[in-house]
Amino acid sequence: MLRPGNAGANTVGDHIVILDEALAQLPAEIAAGHHDGDDPAVVVRDVVIRSDSAGCSEGFLGACRSRNVGFSVVARRNAQVEAAIFDAIGLEECWEPAVRQDGELREGAAVIELTSLVDLSNYPSGTRLIVRREPLHPGAQQSLFPAIDFRYWGHYTDQTGDPGSPSTASCAHAHVEEHIARLKDSGLCRFPFSSLEANRNWLLCVTAAADLVRWFQLLCLDGELAIARPKTLRWSFFHAPGRLVRSARREIVRILDGWPSAKALLAAYERIALLT
Repeated sequence: MLRPGNAGANTVGDHIVILDEALAQLPAEIAAGHHDGDDPAVVVRDVVIRSDSAGCSEGFLGACRSRNVGFSVVARRNAQVEAAIFDAIGLEECWEPAVRQDGELREGAAVIELTSLVDLSNYPSGTRLIVRREPLHPGAQQSLFPAIDFRYWGHYTDQTGDPGSPSTASCAHAHVEEHIARLKDSGLCRFPFSSLEANRNWLLCVTAAADLVRWFQLLCLDGELAIARPKTLRWSFFHAPGRLVRSARREIVRILDGWPSAKALLAAYERIALLT
C-alpha cells in the first residue's frame, strides 16, 4: 500500500487497513470468524499475525482481538521493559533454552516470560511478554536492553504454551525482505510520476508482474532458477535469444546454440504446455 511520504510508521489506521486486506485475501473457510466483530465461535482456522515494533500499539492489537486474530509483535524499548529484563538477569533457573524451528537447541540462547513484571492492562487480555536472549556476535545490534554479553529481543503475544513455543514461532524466518528485493528488481526502486495516484497504479503493475514471475518460477523451474531473483531471470531467461515457431499444429522452440539455460527453458515450455 503506497502511502504519502510523510505517513508515520506507527499509524494504527493504516495497519488496520493492511490487516483487513490481508484477511480478505484468505480463502473463505480460513477467513471465517476473522472479520471485525465476528463471534469467536465461528472461527474454523486460527490466524496469527506477526509484526515488527511498528505494530506494537494498543489500537492495532485491539483490532487483532476484535477480529479473533492472534498476534506476535516485537516489543519496543522502554523503561518498563528494561527494568523487567534487569530483574531477570542472574536468575538463570528462570530462563529456558531456546529452540530453533527444527526443534534443535540454539546454542547459548534462552527465553523467559516477564509478563508479571510489566503493566499490560491496556493490551488485550492474555497478552504476554516473552524475552529472548542470544550471545552477542561481532556486528550484532543490541536491542531492548544495553548489555555486553547478550542481545535481548522481546515480543508481545497472546499465544499460549511455554515461553519457548511463541518465541520459536516469532523467530521463524520471514520472507518479507526477499519479496521486497524482488519488487525492487521489478521496478519498485523508483516511482516515475509526480502524482501519488499514478504511482499507486505503477505499484500495482509492479506487484502483479512480480507475482507472475514468482508463480512462473514455482511452477516451471527447478533448482537455483526456482529461487533466483528477477534480475537473474531477466538475463538468463527473458532475454534468451530464441524463436517460437508454429508448424503443423505444433509449437517448436528454437534457442540459440550453446545458450546456458537452454535445457531449463525447454523444460519450462513443457511444463507450461502441461498446465495449459
